[in-house]
Amino acid sequence: MPVRKYRRETSEISCCLKYLLFASNVILWLAALVVLSVGIWAWSEKDMFRNITRLHFIALDPAFVLIMLGGVAFLLGFLGSVGALRENTCLLAAYAIFLSVLLIAEIGFCALAFVLKDKGWIKDQATEGLKAFIRHYREDADQQNLIDWIQEDWLQCCGIDGPKDWDSNNYFNCSSIAIGSREACGVPFSCCRRRPQEVIKNKQCGYDVRKEGYPVDRNIHERGCLRAGEDWLEAHLISVAVCSVSLLVLQILGICFAQNLRADIYNQKSKWH
Repeated sequence: MPVRKYRRETSEISCCLKYLLFASNVILWLAALVVLSVGIWAWSEKDMFRNITRLHFIALDPAFVLIMLGGVAFLLGFLGSVGALRENTCLLAAYAIFLSVLLIAEIGFCALAFVLKDKGWIKDQATEGLKAFIRHYREDADQQNLIDWIQEDWLQCCGIDGPKDWDSNNYFNCSSIAIGSREACGVPFSCCRRRPQEVIKNKQCGYDVRKEGYPVDRNIHERGCLRAGEDWLEAHLISVAVCSVSLLVLQILGICFAQNLRADIYNQKSKWH
């Protein structure tokens, strides 16, 4: 007597879509975990958790920015990966909504920046941020390392419009000579040009360079960081645009994948009932 074989009804849920969404969000989740851990570690090293009174500089605190970015990405990766793996329509809906809000906020910011670019709003914000970095250069190690990286490695610049802007810092102000500051009328070492074959950076290369009578060849960057940033953006405009558009496309794909997977799960559950 022939044996009749019964074939189980295959699921209509796309495994490719499910595991693609899961894998991509696991990568995002792990990367966010690293960023969040670095931010929390940096804050703990500065003992910020017990010194909340210093939070008035929080918007310019690189560690806080890492915590915020890591936290948002961590939540997003968690919703996407767990929602896809567990086929949870609620988590997938939350993931799609969260990603949509971020997408709308990014598009709105880009539109606002484009509208206000000729009115100097972006330039004013960048100027205020750099002024705060310069004023509090010695008060926060993270901000100090960030401005040093901008001046020395990224833009090869000094100050906002030039080296004279460092006069707004108490340590580099020329009047600080009276209180014995060795850095008075100078600039940070990150303003100095690298010498050929230089292996170890001379941390005192910026001493006295703004004093009267100092040699004309100061061996420091004379261009301000604001102008250097504008030049860098003009030179890399296509790369920045491609990266921005790619990020937006990835977010749109994430929303579409989550919605399609959610619809497949809902349809499959409807058949079961």
